[in-house]
Amino acid sequence: MNRRTFICVAVSIAALDPKAQAASIPIIDTHIHLFDPRRPRGIPWPPKNDSILYKPALPDRYRKLIAELGVVGAIEVECSPLLEDNQWVLDVASKDTIIVGTVGNLEPGKPDFRKHLERFHKNSLFRGIRYGNLWGRNLSDEILRPQFISDLRALADAGLGLDTAMPDPILISAVVRLTDQVPSLRVVIDHLPQLAPPTEAQALGQLHANLLELGKRPQVYVKVSEVVRWDRDEVTDDLNPYRPRLDELWDIFGPDRLIYGSDWPNSDHWAAYPIVLKLVREYFLSKGLDVAEKFFWKNSLAAYRWVKRAPSQP
Repeated sequence: MNRRTFICVAVSIAALDPKAQAASIPIIDTHIHLFDPRRPRGIPWPPKNDSILYKPALPDRYRKLIAELGVVGAIEVECSPLLEDNQWVLDVASKDTIIVGTVGNLEPGKPDFRKHLERFHKNSLFRGIRYGNLWGRNLSDEILRPQFISDLRALADAGLGLDTAMPDPILISAVVRLTDQVPSLRVVIDHLPQLAPPTEAQALGQLHANLLELGKRPQVYVKVSEVVRWDRDEVTDDLNPYRPRLDELWDIFGPDRLIYGSDWPNSDHWAAYPIVLKLVREYFLSKGLDVAEKFFWKNSLAAYRWVKRAPSQP
């Protein structure tokens, strides 16, 4: 066998090998949290009695975790309602190129929202804000306020996006109404696999109708995160128990609107990071290399417009 034939055969074998295919796809993890309980004023989350999470979650620890997994970048999603924690995260992120963006925590509708948005948006790593069922906030109520909608239009005009938090049927309905009013706003629905469907037929039908409507809106993305958490009494790395929920999201949102997020370190409550990644890697790789590339990095670039900071990042 000459050298050219050997190379062709090797490439063909690699193309058929799922492990080789997986290794060839760079991964952007769009949902990690950074915090440090050792800070002088402490942290609002996680609580001190959380023995799994209450320890520093910083880029160096994350790097060690993902070193052999093909993850080349991550987006931090803010887990604190404190204004200056936005700056703390940006300062931490600036020192490590594994962080390609942050999703901050600001409150649209507040008098100083535009001032704070302008301040943090000066940093190119600041890619949007998170708002939803967190810190006592209610998207359904707020979208009735003209100032709230006006501020989200300003967010969209700045080229930034909105992550939602802790999905339930009411939040999904609110996202439909929000995107009616601000169609230019890119919205990422976090942790949708964990949503517990209502048992009442009419409510279930309405939820499905709202998801189908959002599936028609190209500016709405779904973060496939907290897959393991969904309605499980036991944790398994077998994909089959999770497949029906993933199939539902795939059927509605298709190959261009689903993105990967681990929810690290919160995911440690349910499974080790390699299991979290293994499940979605197996599912999306089965749909082809092109689909897997979209899921693991291309769709996140469209959703967040994150910043490439290292040669390994696509």
